[in-house]
Amino acid sequence: MTPDLPDGVERRTFDGRERLATRGDPVYGEPTDEGWRVWDAGRSKLGAMVELGLDTGLAGGETALYLGAASGTTVSHVADFGGPTYAVEFAPRPVRDLVGVAEDRPNLFPLLKDARKPETYAHVVESDVDLLVQDVATRGQARVAVRNREFLADDGRLLAAIKARSEDVTRDPDDVFADALADLEESYEVLETERLEPYHDDHLGVVARPL
Repeated sequence: MTPDLPDGVERRTFDGRERLATRGDPVYGEPTDEGWRVWDAGRSKLGAMVELGLDTGLAGGETALYLGAASGTTVSHVADFGGPTYAVEFAPRPVRDLVGVAEDRPNLFPLLKDARKPETYAHVVESDVDLLVQDVATRGQARVAVRNREFLADDGRLLAAIKARSEDVTRDPDDVFADALADLEESYEVLETERLEPYHDDHLGVVARPL
């Protein structure tokens, strides 16, 4: 059975095709209709996880910590249907765009920080967030999730996209994913995994909860 969509997320018809959508101001040139905007699974790993039917546990209204926010493509949708949303991004150039996205979303808080160093934003991010979303393009992606476990409520959810090519372009993606899951299992119970094709090549979607 396909999980229910979170409050604030609907399937709506755009150009004759049913697609995920959230209500909010457009960010990346996505199609809009009567205040709703397409949540493009081809540009969003979390959107792909929802589109593929992973049981993300999303209900709407969650407090979220988003790691690897880039210029705000996916985190803007999270803020549209969520509560307070902390968006961590390391690179200054995309953060400038992210700040612009946040101007229309008072619940979105951009942080120019390194997700590998959670101690640098621990004084800003509230404890016991409901949702930890991870989309970082760096080696040691699972270790980043482990380091940021401290912010997640005991009944919260980790929703991560593991990118095989960011770990090692020479290795078989399945081997990369197996190693990442082994690292995650130090701090999380992995509930569900699924490859994100056809939306994203060599990515693994992971749903987990803290131990």
